[in-house]
Amino acid sequence: MLILTRKINQSFLISEDIEVTVTEISGDKVRIAIDAPKEVKILRKELIEATSANREALEGSNLEVSQIKSILRKEYK
Repeated sequence: MLILTRKINQSFLISEDIEVTVTEISGDKVRIAIDAPKEVKILRKELIEATSANREALEGSNLEVSQIKSILRKEYK
């Protein structure tokens, strides 16, 4: 793992065509800008983990996707 120290408005490159820039630091949060080609997927790790956990939960249940959708519609009305 590579660890870098950057200040606001400093950036680094991943390969030749992905630029990551620190745009703001506030408390324990960092705002970054990513300039990458459209074909590059950029996903937040917590969303990938949640999707994986949801898939595992679905595989362990006997519910069909349509049943889950129906339950969610009722819960979030």
